[in-house]
Amino acid sequence: MFGLGITELLIILVIILVMFGAGRIPEVFEGLGKGIKNFRKAVSAPDEIDVTPQDEKEDEDDPGEVPPKQS
Repeated sequence: MFGLGITELLIILVIILVMFGAGRIPEVFEGLGKGIKNFRKAVSAPDEIDVTPQDEKEDEDDPGEVPPKQS
């Protein structure tokens, strides 16, 4: 697994425990899981993401502007 042995994984877990404390570890991993889930969703469905800048969206929705007639 990424070239990490048991000893390295234990050291990483101890560092995480010291940094965040036992009470916050579930919150940290829950947030990490949600982030990974959102990232996978964004990567797998790029057509659903709206990348239009906000100011262009407002211009399109402006009812005061009348489009020119086409003959």
